[in-house]
Parts: sequence; structure tokens; C-alpha cells
Amino acid sequence: MVGLGNPGPEFAGTRHNVGADAVDLLAERHHGTLSSEKGLAARAGEVRIGERRVLLAVPLTYMNESGRAVAPLVRRAGVVSDGPAAALVVVHDELDLPSGRVKVKVGGGTAGNNGLRSVHDHLHTDGYLRVRIGIGKPPGRQSGADYVLKRPGSAERQVLRVAVELAADAVEVIAAEGVEKAMHRFNTAR
Repeated sequence: MVGLGNPGPEFAGTRHNVGADAVDLLAERHHGTLSSEKGLAARAGEVRIGERRVLLAVPLTYMNESGRAVAPLVRRAGVVSDGPAAALVVVHDELDLPSGRVKVKVGGGTAGNNGLRSVHDHLHTDGYLRVRIGIGKPPGRQSGADYVLKRPGSAERQVLRVAVELAADAVEVIAAEGVEKAMHRFNTAR
């Protein structure tokens, strides 16, 4: 389970870091710690979710270079890139979903997310699972890059806090009950 974001305090609380926030929350919920490991460009740690051992990770690379961290994590975890879709779950921000909406998806395109593009390029596949956290479209003529790197206002911050919790819930359902159950629970309109 990998949560995408950007490293460093200047990016904490930005829309682009909601994926990393969800994985940090999972580590906290399951009494795990994420720490740097030699040979990995990520903070990582194992937890138990239900009966499964799960490797949680947050890349220490910038979003646009996420694949550089994810590929070694996949090898460390013994995940075959063309293996079962549920073997790798990437949690990330999604401009194409309204702010606060969470959806589970198997495979597909990048929707302009450079972190996903980097993961695709390094793994040579798009067949992994995604937990998508909606951050909405930028207002007016604001560029997507500026929008994702800004901290939201207090009302949206609360909406995204709930979405991060829902994304963590979705990962737990994937691990404990499977992808189909997670898709049924999180992809239906609320």
C-alpha cells in the first residue's frame, strides 16, 4: 500500500499529499511505524490488517518521481508487477473527482497525475489498484500544479480529512475483504 505525496514540511497539508496522509493514518491505526530503510527511497513499515501482513509506504521522492520509490518497494515485497491486481494499492489525489469523494479503481490511465505516470513508467504496467481521493478541479484559470500544491481552506480541509479517513477505510476493506467489496462499498454514489 503506497500513498503518494511530496516530502518535506512545505508540502504537508497540501491537496497533493492526501494519499500519503491516508497511509500515515493506516500506520497509526494499526500501531505501525514508517521509517526509512537502506536501499528504499521511502518510509515503510509492515502492519497487520485483519489476517494479512501489509507493507505500508510513503515515497521520499517528489510526486513526479514516485515510480523510483515504488519499483524497489514492489521488489522488496515480492510483488510481481503482472501478478494479482490487489498486490499493489496506490493511494493518490484525483482532480477528476469532486473534493472529498473516494473511489477504488483497478488499472487504467493516469488522468494527468504525474505520480501515477512515474509508477507506470517504472513498473511497466497500469494493472495495480488505486484508491482515488477527490480534490476537485482548480477554480477559474488556476493551473492544476498550483492547485494541488496549495493548502485548502478550512472547510475543504475538513472535507479532505474525512476523505483521507475513508481512503484508509477502503484500503482496510481491500486487505480484509477484497477489491470487489471495496469497489461496491466506496464507488456507489453517496
